[in-house]
Amino acid sequence: MTKPDLNLLITLNVLLAEGSVARAAQRLGLSPSAMSRALARLRKTTGDPLLVRAGRALVPTPRALELREQVSQLVQEATSVLRPAAKLDLAQLMRTFTLRTSDGFVENFGGALLARIHQQAPNVQLRFMQKLNKDSALLRDGMVDLETGVVGLAASPELRTRALFRDRFMGVVRVGHPLCGEEITPVRYATQGHIVVSRRQGHKGPIDEALQLLGIERNIVASVDGISTALALVRETDCVATVPERHTQNLRRGMYSFPLPLTLPTITVSMLWHPRMDADPAHRWLRQCVLDVVVAPSEQQVAQED
Repeated sequence: MTKPDLNLLITLNVLLAEGSVARAAQRLGLSPSAMSRALARLRKTTGDPLLVRAGRALVPTPRALELREQVSQLVQEATSVLRPAAKLDLAQLMRTFTLRTSDGFVENFGGALLARIHQQAPNVQLRFMQKLNKDSALLRDGMVDLETGVVGLAASPELRTRALFRDRFMGVVRVGHPLCGEEITPVRYATQGHIVVSRRQGHKGPIDEALQLLGIERNIVASVDGISTALALVRETDCVATVPERHTQNLRRGMYSFPLPLTLPTITVSMLWHPRMDADPAHRWLRQCVLDVVVAPSEQQVAQED
């Protein structure tokens, strides 16, 4: 089946509006002969004369009268689709954004982000979804608008990313723990009872790898799914949790934190989104809000460069 030439809709719309080949040609910037050829193509395509001569003028056929309003509406809608998006009106924006993040991210930055969002766009809602894995299918399928976390090798290469901040791991214990105020060596650190944040049983991370190079192994007494749970256990026991510093700034209040006695690389926390959302004005505004809330002014340049 031959595909119709949709450009003919514009020509037909002008012809039906003007009722004159000459005026239609002038309006579209064509020569009268080119417009006559276009009318001939329209007649062949629709199987109807569309415009017929009545004395010195052209009059529309019943089929043309039937099409006139429909064609005009189609052209207006197509023109609207191809026009640049209207300027974003945050005061009138009504939308729900789903953010897939860790519990530490929500508890540390969620309140400030909500305040920032509602200050500018009171009708916008945020839905925070817990990040249980690194599968990017939810971003690709449109179930999630924005995600935060460390970009791993499993992340889809099609995703867009932007660095938010660099983080490092810290040790955390309750106030009054034997480690408080004392020199913390790798051995003293490793022999404490450890609460490990991991969703994979037996998973060894960079901390265990660094200790292994020293011939030391952590004394793991429990593993949990989230940072909040780990810190709740540490508050009530003599155990140690090892957590990202920036991610847990609020969660660690009232606890004793210490630098790890190990050399570990920093981690970069980024936001991720699907490329189809790149040019969406509301999504761009959301990304800027996250950036403004999460990134300290001194780190803005780093985030831009990454």
